[in-house]
Amino acid sequence: MAELERRRAALLPLAAFAVMAATVVAGAIGGAELGLPAPPFIGRWAVAVDVGWALAAAAVLGAGVWLSPRLVADAPPALFAAALVVITLAARLALAAANRGPGEWSRVFALDGFEGPNEYLPALSALQYGAGWFLDRFAELVPALPVHSAGHPPGLLLVMHWTGIDTPGELAALCIAGGALVAPLAYATARALLPERAARIAGLLTALAPSVLLFGATSADAVYASLGILAAWPLSSARRGPRLAGAALLALGTFFAWSLLAVGAWAAIVAWRRGGFRDLLALGLLCGAAVLAAQAAVAGATGYDPIGTLRATESVYRFGIADRRPYWYWLPGSPSAFLLMLGLPIAWYALKALGAGEDTALAIFAVIAVAALAGFTKAEVERIWLFLAPFVCIAAASVTPPRRLRLVLALLGVQALAWELVRNTVW
Repeated sequence: MAELERRRAALLPLAAFAVMAATVVAGAIGGAELGLPAPPFIGRWAVAVDVGWALAAAAVLGAGVWLSPRLVADAPPALFAAALVVITLAARLALAAANRGPGEWSRVFALDGFEGPNEYLPALSALQYGAGWFLDRFAELVPALPVHSAGHPPGLLLVMHWTGIDTPGELAALCIAGGALVAPLAYATARALLPERAARIAGLLTALAPSVLLFGATSADAVYASLGILAAWPLSSARRGPRLAGAALLALGTFFAWSLLAVGAWAAIVAWRRGGFRDLLALGLLCGAAVLAAQAAVAGATGYDPIGTLRATESVYRFGIADRRPYWYWLPGSPSAFLLMLGLPIAWYALKALGAGEDTALAIFAVIAVAALAGFTKAEVERIWLFLAPFVCIAAASVTPPRRLRLVLALLGVQALAWELVRNTVW
């Protein structure tokens, strides 16, 4: 059995990369007819360099790569987590400004920009009569909301309303600050599942993964990624108390993104692998009960209609631009784009962990497979599936050799900086 696992671990990455390469070639041939300018990746080719900020990004990424072995070996846990926040913030801000300067930090939310009218700020007008009226009518409002607000529950809009966030800069600050927590939270989650050194590698992979860097400072999906891994942290425990807290956090997360329900599925699969079917059933029922109770409580208190909201959101996805993207291509295209942009070394080691039968790898690839087969999201998954990124990093960390950590992180940094300078990803 051990020999078979070694063979799978060696061959699966090769086979998967061959499929992903074929998908990229097919996208280059098919072009815009597949639903994006250059499928399977979001955005278009557009070289732009701000020399000062590009050098700053290279310096920050280089410092993170150079310091990583010492942080893994010597730093106390609290200091390591704090270092992850600093590395994440510095790398994201410098990288986001590397092509056109610091205005890029909030450009995507600007109402006079390309994507701003589709984002969250224009939807704030729906709250002019207050949060209670907004929640009571949310399901009916969904078809009239900008596409990103229509594609999610009302959580982020409520936070913006209650905190007074109503400018691109303020919304960008929320996304940057909230999203920067994803790396230390990935480290905390991994500590419950992996040895300490591997958990630290998971945190560093999450901090410097190209797609997490590229979209972490410029999209609300960075906040959803932090909310998802925040729930996964206690759900990864075998003890009842943390699991109850994790189920409550998962229920809270579903008011921000329906996709975070997949975090509960990931946790249940890990529980099955480690504790058997009864543990899977127990954790699955706990998460389901918490989500249903939270949705019912808000519905009873405000008139919010979660079922109507979910149906309206489903219609937005089904009859939006994704409806014109062919299923046959995006079935492999979405996972390919997600994994390749997460980082070539991360994808390689995560697939190796899958071939070896590692628990966290089986769990996250099962979630990715279901998401791809469902065809609910076609393309743009580098951003939309961002909440899955730390789980792939945890899987990859389980088999990443510590002696190769600096090389792996260097390759991630090079990929992220190169993509930022030659590609306009919108976000």
